[in-house]
Amino acid sequence: MRFCSFKRKSDNKESWGAMSGPDTVSDFASLAPDLRSFLEKDGLAKIPQLEKETKNHPQLNVNDIVLRASLPNPATIRDGYAFRNHAEAARKNRNLPMLPEFEEFPVFYYGEPRSIIGPGDVKVQNHHLEQLDFELEVGVVIGKKGKNIPAVKADEYIAGYTIWNDWSARGMQFKEMKLSMGPVKGKDFANSFGPWLVTRDELVSKKIPGDKGERFDLSMRAFLNGKQVSNGNLKDMSFTFAQIIERASYGCTIYPGDVFGSGTVGTGCLMETLGYAPSDKWLKEGDEVELQVEGLGVLKNRVVLVGDELE
Repeated sequence: MRFCSFKRKSDNKESWGAMSGPDTVSDFASLAPDLRSFLEKDGLAKIPQLEKETKNHPQLNVNDIVLRASLPNPATIRDGYAFRNHAEAARKNRNLPMLPEFEEFPVFYYGEPRSIIGPGDVKVQNHHLEQLDFELEVGVVIGKKGKNIPAVKADEYIAGYTIWNDWSARGMQFKEMKLSMGPVKGKDFANSFGPWLVTRDELVSKKIPGDKGERFDLSMRAFLNGKQVSNGNLKDMSFTFAQIIERASYGCTIYPGDVFGSGTVGTGCLMETLGYAPSDKWLKEGDEVELQVEGLGVLKNRVVLVGDELE
């Protein structure tokens, strides 16, 4: 299934559902207030039956809705660092050698779950535009509760996959990471999810099985104002999502609605070529970033500058 969250144009109310045809979406408002609530009520186990009953729900034309983030209200977000080629480039640009610990376990950081946006405008303030960057990633949404989950079982906890743009204010990030406390302010203003949350069975033809969890042969590309600037593949993750879940759930319970990110695919951001140096090639007000992941869709955002006034 291809789940989505949206706002109905007819009454401006928020809802959620799934694609039921090339141009139609089933409205699942009668099942739960939102996708996260559905997952919290054992929704992962109900998906196979729900797929058979999709047409029993109100049908909306895609032109009559405005897509929001695939999961607008995650319980937590944890972003990984699972592509070695990106990690090497990031450290090289800070004049740091690659750490041997990278090979030992998948590392991640906690993000701001209330910063989630979907397709459309991404609002930034003045300091964010000091070396503003996009990051091409994939995220997974957890579908059931668990603790101390081994990698061989971890894929069973995944409700679906979505595109994730991990927006980064590099000017702020570079300074705070010198103090071994980042990334924090360089990341907490925006994270784009969408447009769909795609279940594992939709991707089965691209699956690469393994004893440390599934991988998927999905091309990943990024475009800036229509020009391609990135080309990678999800299968190149040095650690699988299953390994990330294993690490995160050790001594810590994970819940439906938690989101885990892959980290940036190799070439999947401007920093890999620009380093942290001043340049007129960083993102600017009005720029459009388009992320494409095979099987997951297209996520478009436009950079919009807003003021620093007190709200």
